[in-house]
Amino acid sequence: MSTPETPPPAPHATAKPSAWIRHAVDYGPLLAFLVSFLITRSITAATWVLVAASAIALAFGFAVERRLAPMPLIAGLGALVFGGLALVFHDPRLLKIKPTVLNIAYAGFLFGGVALRKNPLKVLLGEAMHLSDAAWRTLTIRYGACFLVLAGVNEAVWRTQSDAVWVWFKFPGLAVLMILFSLTQVPFMMKHMHDGDQDKAPQEPGAGPEAG
Repeated sequence: MSTPETPPPAPHATAKPSAWIRHAVDYGPLLAFLVSFLITRSITAATWVLVAASAIALAFGFAVERRLAPMPLIAGLGALVFGGLALVFHDPRLLKIKPTVLNIAYAGFLFGGVALRKNPLKVLLGEAMHLSDAAWRTLTIRYGACFLVLAGVNEAVWRTQSDAVWVWFKFPGLAVLMILFSLTQVPFMMKHMHDGDQDKAPQEPGAGPEAG
């Protein structure tokens, strides 16, 4: 799954240019933010770079692909909004709560889908994996819980640690944690992959529940 701010990456087949463009849109602004902070040691200066890089990344992604995936769009707009507010009010805390707000929003989206008997994660990743609806629901709940945990960890880090620690936690820390969590879900997905294939397989004559 993309930064704890960004949901898990979909391993569906795409052309190579699209893949690197999406990685640039997803991680380019975060990398620019990190490098700027390491050079200037100023979170305010790094925020200016983040806002500018986010705007450029969104514009570049749209110009090349003529579309923006929902999650990178949300993350990019979040950087623009929270980064802009931090600059206007001279309060870096407004930038630091962005991962908290976005991760809670992602969790709410996933849990809300489950409550409405939908499978939002299946919509995002369904082309890449074929799982049963029950397995999709379980996976959705797990990712929703992961986003809530990451939101809580972000709150703990920015409230108790230095700016430098939080910047490293924001990137690449959150992305690494999300990747590690996704790796822990691989055995579950592999175990239930055949369930989805069976659901999609056509039934042979006499094999259905009405066979007699």
